[in-house]
Amino acid sequence: MVLPRRTAPDGDPVPVTGRRTLPLLCLLLLTGCASAHHTQPKPGAQSHEARHTDSRKAEARAPAQRILDLPAVARGPLPGYLLIADRNNNRVLIVSPSKRIVWRDTRLRGPDDAFFTPRFRSVITNEEFNDTLTEVSLATHTAVWRYGHDAVAGSTAGYLNTPDDAYRLPNGATTVADIRNCRIVELSGNRKVRRILGGSCTHDPPHGFASPNGDTPLRDGGLLVTEIGPPGWIDRIARDGRLLWSIPSPVAYPSDAQLLPDGRVLVASFRNPGRIVIVARNGHVTWSFGAASGRNELDKPSLAVRLPNGLIAANDDYNERVIVIDPRTKKIVWQYGHTAVGGTASGYLHIPDGFEFVPVRPDGTPDPAMIWKTRY
Repeated sequence: MVLPRRTAPDGDPVPVTGRRTLPLLCLLLLTGCASAHHTQPKPGAQSHEARHTDSRKAEARAPAQRILDLPAVARGPLPGYLLIADRNNNRVLIVSPSKRIVWRDTRLRGPDDAFFTPRFRSVITNEEFNDTLTEVSLATHTAVWRYGHDAVAGSTAGYLNTPDDAYRLPNGATTVADIRNCRIVELSGNRKVRRILGGSCTHDPPHGFASPNGDTPLRDGGLLVTEIGPPGWIDRIARDGRLLWSIPSPVAYPSDAQLLPDGRVLVASFRNPGRIVIVARNGHVTWSFGAASGRNELDKPSLAVRLPNGLIAANDDYNERVIVIDPRTKKIVWQYGHTAVGGTASGYLHIPDGFEFVPVRPDGTPDPAMIWKTRY
């Protein structure tokens, strides 16, 4: 594990030894570890309730840097951290705005996407070409939950076929787009199938999906399903499984559509050259990014997400980079990875196929409310 220290010249963590384990876990797990840094009163000096109240007051007053051992994030285009699924390097990284790796796990099998579980104790990944899902503990780097059979595709209970976008939901269930089985599968915590949507490989939601590669959870408990097609579709599914609406994709090979607060949809085109677009419910494209050549040329981008500051982050898979775009100027204002150059060293990626943004408040504390608002 690579850990951050208390200070750094540019305000971001730098690697140190394992003696800083507790503060980092406070950051990643968000489980109230802050009180471990405060001196407790002698037994009997106060009632348990009074001590608890005083502890909470002290915790609220304490600087975030002292509680979490995390410097504040400097003002800039990336107002937080990125969890990156670095697929062909078989690893998942957490990267700071100044491009330092503050956490990594290198024992996965082609993680195609990576998302935090609701209480941030772990990361769940779908290993698309291994036909498996794996949940990894942030604290121990051990696999704490798995589903599927290594490199064995199937459709019966316990099997998947090229799974994509595995999300752990607040209710403890896991939802995943099972591409070649043409379905969305919801699993319980004990790996039992709770619900299946689709199964027919035609565009007939919720009874059939034409190769679904995205199942983004929504705030109302529903899903935004992306069908590769052709021609490609974006479907809003209600919590109870009903189809609310469906629109044809304005781009070829749509990937991992995201619902914006105003009802429009942000979606990437997994093509070369690729595009990232925002489309209204009537099918009209209101914004587009991507060029035939130059720095803005995209090579099979598979996910784009709007950040809380209005900028758009995207993984440009085969250009070996994750980028942040200013939608007003259509310029790339931040990048991790070297364009079209894959590698394993710090600063390099090799087909990054997924990410999740982790926003922090101006004082440096992680903002869990904003994380869920960003996702949903």
